[in-house]
Amino acid sequence: MNRRQWIRLSGGGVIAAAIAPLAACSSDLPGEAIAAWQAPPAAMEPRQWMVSHALLAPHSHNLQSWLVDLDTPDTIVLRMDLQRLLPQTDPFGRQMVMSQGTFLELLVMAARERGYRAEVEAFPEGEFDAKGPDARPTARVRLVSDASLAPDPLFRQVFRRHTNRAPYDRRDPSPAGVEALLQSAAGFPVRVGVSQSDDAALARHRDIASEAWRIELTTPRTLLESYQVLRVGPAEIARHRDGIALNDPFVRAMTAAGLFDRSRASAPDSAEIKGQLQRFDQSLAATPAFFWMVSERNDRSTQLQAGRAYVRAQLAATAHGLSMHPLQQALQEYPEQQGPYRAIHELLQARAPGQTVQMWARLGHGPAVGPAPRRGLQAHLARA
Repeated sequence: MNRRQWIRLSGGGVIAAAIAPLAACSSDLPGEAIAAWQAPPAAMEPRQWMVSHALLAPHSHNLQSWLVDLDTPDTIVLRMDLQRLLPQTDPFGRQMVMSQGTFLELLVMAARERGYRAEVEAFPEGEFDAKGPDARPTARVRLVSDASLAPDPLFRQVFRRHTNRAPYDRRDPSPAGVEALLQSAAGFPVRVGVSQSDDAALARHRDIASEAWRIELTTPRTLLESYQVLRVGPAEIARHRDGIALNDPFVRAMTAAGLFDRSRASAPDSAEIKGQLQRFDQSLAATPAFFWMVSERNDRSTQLQAGRAYVRAQLAATAHGLSMHPLQQALQEYPEQQGPYRAIHELLQARAPGQTVQMWARLGHGPAVGPAPRRGLQAHLARA
């Protein structure tokens, strides 16, 4: 960062003293925040070894709302941490249930790697109602030793899979990569597709995504929900190891100077909101393709299965050198998003009652990015 950059205060003064010490700081994440991305020892208790891989799954806002109960031998019970929800942007918990599914699929793959067949019983005490998640388990997994099982080839991508929000190259994904994505969700109750090459369709994707992002950033309660899970600087990132990590020296300087107040929503016409919108539109403009996933139903079991299908698609993309970045804003069910919600469902021909766009993501060749913070095994073990 330029040491001579000044931040202008509301009263007309300027401040530079808080910035200069951070000018040469690294934006790398602290080691303890990403320690979970190191492969666990093979000698670890098998179920804990499996969970150590599953907790690397993608999760909305990186909240990692997974709780596992290992009290019963040869069994893993998965529940949702009800303290880690997004009531403003995900009012009915659809994204949270999908995020349970991403964890579950990596768990099944890790079990297979260790020679266990994972027999999954979804919602063994009944599904959540339409209002939102509750304390009942999302899945009970019984592990059965089975020497005939072959490892899942996608498991090799678990430690390489990262969500990539950066601008992508403009070159199209390869036909082999697209085909791998389409095949990855076979057996799950979703229809998947990739939109590319059609300029008019791509422009429509970009317009819908841009408008949905604008709505989320300019709706105070939804913006504040994201602000509440921002982790700025090494100390916050290491302490929480979740949420949205920001270690950029300039943002840290603004925070240190008291110029970034996360307790109040930024004004829609503020420089930070305008800057985010501009950067997002630049990324959209450089996006050569969009991945999408539509289900015929939207019950909780389908949402769970959709999450399992999505993580497989992202692992398949990783195997072919492709990056993905979920565009959840237009899929969210809060009132202000009704326009983009209808528009993306119309574009992807999800018009019949119950048909739901469960996932929509940018797809392309992105630059190398590092992993997101993870809370580690102990944080996910349920305690009586």
